Amino acid sequence: MKYQPKNPLIVQGDKTILLEVDNTKHQEARNCIIRFAELEKSPEHIHTYRITPLSLWNAAAAGVEYKTIIDGLDKYSKYDLPQNVVKDIVEYTSRYGKIKLLKNDQYLILNSDDDILIESILNYKSAQQYIAGVIDKNNIEIRPEHRGLIKQTLIKMGFPVEDLAGYHEGQPFDINLTDETRNGYNFHLRHYQQEAVDSFYQSGSVRGGSGVIVLPCGAGKTIVGLGVMAQLKTQTLILCTNIVAVRQWMEEIIDKTDIKRGDIGEYTGEKKEVKPITISTYQILTYRKDKKSDFPHFSVFNSKNWGLIIYDEVHLLPAPIFRITSSIQSTRRLGLTATLVREDGRESDVFSLIGPKKQDIPWKEMEKDGWIATAVCYEIRVNLCDKRRFEHAISTPKIQYRVASENPAKIPVIEKLLEKHKGSNILIIGQFITQLNDIASQINAPIITGSTKNEERQKLYADFKSGKIKILVVSKVANFSIDLPDANIAIQVSGTFGSRQEEAQRLGRILRPKKSGEPAYFYSIITRETTDQKYSAKRQLFLTEQGYSYNILDAESI
Repeated sequence: MKYQPKNPLIVQGDKTILLEVDNTKHQEARNCIIRFAELEKSPEHIHTYRITPLSLWNAAAAGVEYKTIIDGLDKYSKYDLPQNVVKDIVEYTSRYGKIKLLKNDQYLILNSDDDILIESILNYKSAQQYIAGVIDKNNIEIRPEHRGLIKQTLIKMGFPVEDLAGYHEGQPFDINLTDETRNGYNFHLRHYQQEAVDSFYQSGSVRGGSGVIVLPCGAGKTIVGLGVMAQLKTQTLILCTNIVAVRQWMEEIIDKTDIKRGDIGEYTGEKKEVKPITISTYQILTYRKDKKSDFPHFSVFNSKNWGLIIYDEVHLLPAPIFRITSSIQSTRRLGLTATLVREDGRESDVFSLIGPKKQDIPWKEMEKDGWIATAVCYEIRVNLCDKRRFEHAISTPKIQYRVASENPAKIPVIEKLLEKHKGSNILIIGQFITQLNDIASQINAPIITGSTKNEERQKLYADFKSGKIKILVVSKVANFSIDLPDANIAIQVSGTFGSRQEEAQRLGRILRPKKSGEPAYFYSIITRETTDQKYSAKRQLFLTEQGYSYNILDAESI
């Protein structure tokens, strides 16, 4: 029986992996397993990962073979690998591609060499409504309009479909990247951005054309989108989280391509333009008068012969957008995100309808290469006064979290951090508006919330980028798609319960490389021994998975 005490991994029969943090091989073992396993818990000394069917299918779709996975686990494991885990890795990775979706003149063909699997699909009640006919024991006819729905159904059955049915080209539209930005700076795709474009495009074959690119905030996800647009040269619909993101996409397109401003349309609550390149928001597309009404703005999906749809921050895709996406599977689809973690657990729908993960570079690897800033993370713990401790003790979990999050003891810590980093570009980020208003008033800083008018938001962001203001208080509206390249300090005072995606996005606000080369600092102020501390530990999971560690400090030590 194998026993290698210096190795950092213990692989268990329930498909969990225990990883020793205080081990010289920790970093290389972590880089190995994050390709096919998901982080579940990250206390100080032992981190727990889990191998899931979806994590294996994403790995298989990215070209990671089961032998590579098993060899990697064996290399870093203290003990022999449990045989049931080895068998499950082989079983689940081999399921990807076992069912293929092909195209003939009239129908789509669901094909498998395994005739028993085909028989299982024919008898799977949820799939029967999408079956148009049976060709033979290895091929089933599927109506083209059910392309997305059959993929959603079969992944729930435990068999992800490899979609090789191809795409329509869309209306041609000439798009080229420039060698120089409008401000005269040299411009070209970085090597990993070009690799992302290539992995999505796959030389124009049916194996390309749909999928998700995972890159840290500040690493240039928008630039990857521009690279794909220039590769495909077709009319494109871009979907974003908010109007600020829409305007930033416009600026990037105008700055780094030869597209004229008149060919870019803004389709938002403020404007309704449809042009060869149209940029819209999830909010306007999912608007309807009431739950029984249709979505009037879904018409934008059919208003042009789009050859590409880009889903920015794809992990935030609302359920109605999944619905319309299932009906436009013949259009190429690119998802961009810093994290595939979804709070609603619908990662399998992203896999089925947008496409599998095509690229995912560890954040620390990009930090090492200088593409994103070095980040130092601190968790600062403050006490709760007796009056609030009693209120916390007798309240419901939801009220408990608010009581702990809005702890007034956090404000003196903020003031100390502002003094410590005087002259820096500082974002103070939180969840609760009352708390943020109190902080903004106390430190005499401007504030942006959901109720701030877009014109005022744009002005404050511009003033922050220019250095006119050095401190900005922001609610969760600033979590996504906000380009503030010189922000180098983030102070988080409250969050959305245990949202891992939010923690990743908030750190991302300060990850753009600094001209000075100095590191970025991310502070999370939490209330000790409360639900605030519990949810903070959950939020930190994603950053731990990326190789970041939190230095724990007491407020008194600041």
